[in-house]
Amino acid sequence: MVSTRVKLTVAFVVGMIAVAITLFLSLLTARNNAVYHDIAQYAAAQGDLAARIITDAAQAGERVVATDDTALIQALSPKIIDRLQAVPGYIVVVDTAGRAVYRSNDVTRLKSQDLTNLQTQLADLPKSGEALIFSLDSLQERLLFVSHSLPGNPGGLSRIASGAIATRAEVVPTEYMVSALVIVPLIILGGGTAAFLFLGRPQRQLAEITTEVAAITDGRSLHRRLPLSDETTDFANLVTTLNAMIGRLETSFAGLRRFTADASHELKTPLAVLRADVERAMTETTSQTERMVALEEALQEVRRMTDLVESLLTLARADEGRFDIHREPVELMPLVHEVYETALILGEAQGVTVNLPFTTDAVVMADRTRLRQLFLNLVTNAIKYTPAGGHVELGLGRHPDNVTFAVRDTGIGISAADFPHIFERFWRADRVRSRMSERGGFGLGLAISQWIAQAHGGTLTASSRLGRGSLFTVTLPLGGDGQKS
Repeated sequence: MVSTRVKLTVAFVVGMIAVAITLFLSLLTARNNAVYHDIAQYAAAQGDLAARIITDAAQAGERVVATDDTALIQALSPKIIDRLQAVPGYIVVVDTAGRAVYRSNDVTRLKSQDLTNLQTQLADLPKSGEALIFSLDSLQERLLFVSHSLPGNPGGLSRIASGAIATRAEVVPTEYMVSALVIVPLIILGGGTAAFLFLGRPQRQLAEITTEVAAITDGRSLHRRLPLSDETTDFANLVTTLNAMIGRLETSFAGLRRFTADASHELKTPLAVLRADVERAMTETTSQTERMVALEEALQEVRRMTDLVESLLTLARADEGRFDIHREPVELMPLVHEVYETALILGEAQGVTVNLPFTTDAVVMADRTRLRQLFLNLVTNAIKYTPAGGHVELGLGRHPDNVTFAVRDTGIGISAADFPHIFERFWRADRVRSRMSERGGFGLGLAISQWIAQAHGGTLTASSRLGRGSLFTVTLPLGGDGQKS
């Protein structure tokens, strides 16, 4: 496969060739126009000289033509002819009837066919100021004729046509051919070589970057980064972008490995318990009562694993954007009271006092089921990690642009080291105690809660001090009617 370096070099050379051809044709056209202009000026000068001879003679009272009888072919007087013979080039004097009364020696040497063609074409030549080009078969030449009007028509003469050979205007000069065939190819060859050598450095840099990326993205070396050295300065932005991408990949892979390990760990224990309970229930020596207890424990573990799988499925669908939120106007006060009643029951079982000191009327565009899940997750966590005798407070506040639902507890709190990880999946503060406690969860509740808040265009924030309790606040944008009076 042809390398990019070669392709770019070829494109550069082709571009230079196109520019060179365009420039050569432009210069050649400009040169030909200039040559035609010079020839026309030369012919016009000769015609002006012949016209001045005739005009001066007429003004001096000399006889311009040999006869004035219009029935006969007029001819210039011998004196005028002698003077006009000194004017070089192709000179034709035409009378008012359109007849040629004088032809210079160059014209008279033309063959009869050329003379006939010349006479015919001169009849179409404008009166003054324009030129006419035509070919001469006998001389294999091209002539450029310019017409000049004679003021006052002295002696019945109308105009003078003066011409000069214009063939050289179509001949490409030697210096142009040398430039086109020798100098320009050398310049293109040199430019192509220079471009090929210049592109070698970027190609080496890209090759180095490609090799480094291939070595890093094998899945085992994501901790490495591309070096930003003198050899890669031309691609500094690319290197920076790739390093950022590799950093995100490293984080994603680490999260995936941690997620897999945590999920495996969470499933390992209930599966082991489930297996033990089933085996105990299947033992013949097991009494009916023990068998029912084993099956009850197995059922509890099945429910626990079902909750885990449902939570994982919710997060997986949320990550893929396939979890639909069915928005509708939701009145928050009844929903908060419903959550509060559930919290009272949970708090009574744990010996925790639950209060709802303040609430307000507000309407948001939301999925009521998901909002209830969000609020219950926060309340359940607050009660779960609050010792007996502690307090949990709920509150719903309205602001000009949003509404907030807050849950404050006097529980164990979260340490400063653990606080940045509270919304990570499978994370739990004080993991050993939580895992051994009957109250221990999967560590997915806050992750799901954060997703629900963000899916509704809101936020979930937290503040906590170890041993002092925690505060979780959900902020949602007002929607629907905004508020009720």
